[in-house]
Amino acid sequence: METKDREHRIYFVTLMGSVVNVVLLVFKFIAGILGGSAAMIADAVHSLSDFMTDIVVLLFVKISSKPEDKDHDYGHGKYETLATSMIGVALLCVGLYILYSGAYRTWAAFKGSPIEQPGIVALWAARFSIVMKEWTYRFTAKVGKEVQSQAVVANAWHHRSDALSSIGTAVGIGGAIFLGKEWAVLDPIAAVVVSIFIIRTAAMLVSGALDELLEKSLPDEEERKIEDIVHSEPEVSDMHHLCTRRIGNRIAIEMHLRMPGDTLLYVAHQHTSRIERRLRRRFGKGTLISIHVEPIKVEGRYVAPHSS
Repeated sequence: METKDREHRIYFVTLMGSVVNVVLLVFKFIAGILGGSAAMIADAVHSLSDFMTDIVVLLFVKISSKPEDKDHDYGHGKYETLATSMIGVALLCVGLYILYSGAYRTWAAFKGSPIEQPGIVALWAARFSIVMKEWTYRFTAKVGKEVQSQAVVANAWHHRSDALSSIGTAVGIGGAIFLGKEWAVLDPIAAVVVSIFIIRTAAMLVSGALDELLEKSLPDEEERKIEDIVHSEPEVSDMHHLCTRRIGNRIAIEMHLRMPGDTLLYVAHQHTSRIERRLRRRFGKGTLISIHVEPIKVEGRYVAPHSS
């Protein structure tokens, strides 16, 4: 996929999500205040964090799409990973805030502090949010996978966490309304349950982004595919010093290959070029590949070319 087309699709899906977030943000705050629901107000804060992460994605994807330059030999893909980590941290903060707020109000309720029974408008707002955020999640996740953008996929999960948050909110508000005022404590309890899902999602996002920022290798399964591609090439007797890592939506592969010492430089170049083409067909044309060729080794010593 061309860089410009990829960038355009990321902008479009993120802007669509932003519009949904702004509408829900305003609607939830109004419904939470009018309906007297702490869970709905907490849900509104979650939507605010969604909108903020949309802005982060828009800014960082623009930077990450820039090509290699003098100071960035491997491009700017890590900015997209940085955006993912920022989204994860923002989501973690939201989850911890909702957890604290819900736990505090639940504890206060069990100590005898009265809790206002939420109104029906808060329940309808939660239902509307579930439908809108689940649609936004599916749409965003589909585009994120197609353009291979970790930041967009992370943002999609932010939308999904908002949908889960609204489900918990709807259950709590509905229980507090239909079971009577003595069950109004279900509202803050629902907020606590929702916060656990949000914190778990945030931890997964931050963990994945940190792995990439710290140059974690590709999974063993992917490295085995690389080995299979290399060993399918004639004349290659051994591959070692395989190093892999992810750089934004691209990967980098470095390796040492061994070939007979009398292999002509031109022939060795043909072999490595074929390997590079196969790797790029498998992992994408933007894959960064570095191959070092050396003679076959026997008992720890390189084998010299046969003399004519």
